[in-house]
Amino acid sequence: MSTSAETAESSQAPQSPKSSRIPKIPFWVQILAGLALGVLLGWIAKSGDLGWLTTTLQHIGDLFVQLLKLAVAPLVFFAILVSITNLRQVNNAARLATRTLLWFMVTSLIAVAIGLAIGLLTHPGAGTGLTPKDGKLPDHAGSWIDFLTGIVPTDIITPFTELNVLQIVFMAAVAGIAALQLGEKAEPVLTISRSVLELLQKALWWVIRLAPIGTVGLIGNAIATYGWNLIGKYATFTVDIYVGCALVLFGVYPLLLATVAKVNPLQFFRGAWPAIQLAFVSRSSVGTMPVTQQVTERLGVPREYASFAVPFGSTTKMDGCASIYPAIAAIFIAQIFDVHLGIGDYILIAFVSVIGSAATAGLTGATVMLTLTLSTLGLPLEGVGLLMAIDPILDMMRTATNVAGQSVIPILVSAKEKILDRDAYNSATSITLDAAGAGAGAGAGADAEGVEEKGSVPAPAAA
Repeated sequence: MSTSAETAESSQAPQSPKSSRIPKIPFWVQILAGLALGVLLGWIAKSGDLGWLTTTLQHIGDLFVQLLKLAVAPLVFFAILVSITNLRQVNNAARLATRTLLWFMVTSLIAVAIGLAIGLLTHPGAGTGLTPKDGKLPDHAGSWIDFLTGIVPTDIITPFTELNVLQIVFMAAVAGIAALQLGEKAEPVLTISRSVLELLQKALWWVIRLAPIGTVGLIGNAIATYGWNLIGKYATFTVDIYVGCALVLFGVYPLLLATVAKVNPLQFFRGAWPAIQLAFVSRSSVGTMPVTQQVTERLGVPREYASFAVPFGSTTKMDGCASIYPAIAAIFIAQIFDVHLGIGDYILIAFVSVIGSAATAGLTGATVMLTLTLSTLGLPLEGVGLLMAIDPILDMMRTATNVAGQSVIPILVSAKEKILDRDAYNSATSITLDAAGAGAGAGAGADAEGVEEKGSVPAPAAA
């Protein structure tokens, strides 16, 4: 007969997990299956003129995007607020923030230079058969006046109802800095903010699990609505965007990782791939943010710094949407409208890409950034209408590039400041969706595999 102590001990012993009869399908396989099924259903709807199928695919895709957008406003606010207050746990936080911003600017300049070079070499607007009559004015246009005056909201409600992410970032930054100044008095508010952030991230994980289904709707609707003939008209432009993003994603970033951070670039893709593939499907940097932060931490970036750099990057670090795309698009539109661009115009494009990238604000699409670029150059805004049809196809690769950069920069800065956990980087593996979801939350005490939370970030080495 066992004793009570033995009974208690046996009750606390870990139970062996029950073997599942149905093996779990990897998330990347689910995404690829969604892509393939979406293309197939889109082709069937287009070739068979099945309006009901096209409508169904549209509703599925729209619902997935709406669910992502539902979490954007509160997620951005609390993520920025908590990330700023987390900086008080980091020595030389101001220098870390400054270097992060500088690397954002440097990589944006490199990306826009690549975009300009590709556009000038390939002439994407030539031979398309498109004319200025095919263009139309966008519903919303960006300008520098709107950009500068639009940073400060007129009230605290409208930015959330109209999803003005730039104004939400402004309010969150002000609240975070105020909390830092108040110190212990603000701790009750910060405790609630951390809890709300974890709640939002957990809910967002449920939406992310639906990404394969959302992929079917988004891709299927694009094929059913526009077909391959329309895509053919933009063949050169589409290839330019994908090649430009690929050069940054698989060329510039690995080169910086190898030379600046002195780490294995292949290991980066092994650890960061879940975030990159989700970004490709969701077309939302903010929607991918919980995954991006998770993989960045697993690649050795201290949590206190990652919780600042990743949310900050998800709203401002846009090498795909704000650098490569507007550079090539400006050349494309100038050629359609027969407008000559000079050296000064190319310098303006580079300037807009570095300064105005926050206008993209991590949402699907880069229309605001493009209109900001066109208005600065004096190009017809009707040119935006030429690109709206092809935008969903382009946005997948753009967003994947954005998210990769949002993880690369914290690694570069951490390596230069000698706070990168190189052992964690070298041993990082590709997380499963379930494992990442279990570890979601800025204030989690352990990651998905039960590793205890690291201590405060050590003091960066002197430059």
